[in-house]
Amino acid sequence: MSTFAGTTAVVTGAGHGIGAALATALAAAGARVVVNDLDADAAHRVATAVDGIAVPGDAASEDGVAALITAARTALGRIDLYCANAGVAPVGGADADPDAWAQAWEVNVLAHVRASRLLLPEWLERGEGRFLATVSAAGLLTMLGSAPYAVSKHGALAYAEWLAATYRHRGLKVHALCPQGVRTRMLDGTGEHGQVLLAPTAIEPADVADTTLEAMAEDRFLILPHPEVADYYAARATTPERWLAGMNKLQQTVEAREATA
Repeated sequence: MSTFAGTTAVVTGAGHGIGAALATALAAAGARVVVNDLDADAAHRVATAVDGIAVPGDAASEDGVAALITAARTALGRIDLYCANAGVAPVGGADADPDAWAQAWEVNVLAHVRASRLLLPEWLERGEGRFLATVSAAGLLTMLGSAPYAVSKHGALAYAEWLAATYRHRGLKVHALCPQGVRTRMLDGTGEHGQVLLAPTAIEPADVADTTLEAMAEDRFLILPHPEVADYYAARATTPERWLAGMNKLQQTVEAREATA
């Protein structure tokens, strides 16, 4: 895809799943890619496969984000695309451990804020830059079984929207990637809720990556690898009581399955 030929990209959480697929697709399209992941072995494995540069480490904390972006600029010369893909999905509701809430906020939201804060000055100076936030359909809808995930992903979407609304006229291109179920380790950890809500229509990470590159090439903000999510999102906005009743019915289905398991 000529849009990415000769460009540079950083992909966080790229040792597995969607991140690895994004790194692979971007490299195949001609981009030089920095592969980041907390799992150093996985980061090096993917980087070797895509002829990229492995920069393992934390992509959420202040120091971790700064170290990643500094290393990426040293390796690549400049960063054209930053894929804020790393995410966590702790299980639990209102009673979820405070540490789970804090981690979801740090990784799913503040990592995006911290990265953009360091990237924006250079991007705005040269009048171009691209930021991809892996949000999840949970950011448009919700995720039964994980309040920290649902709430933080709403925050990730809100921040991506804010970036686009604020800097579009200055050359910043922002994208919010919002898949539903994807066959990854994260889906495996979602328990009964994931099996009821996500597994039946789950797609492969490579399918997500292909859709994402196509959407970015067309400068689309909202990227929906599951097109039906657009209808769910519209129903949520226009008939919220009906939508909530439907979601609650799904919750009851999960509880009934758990009771008989």
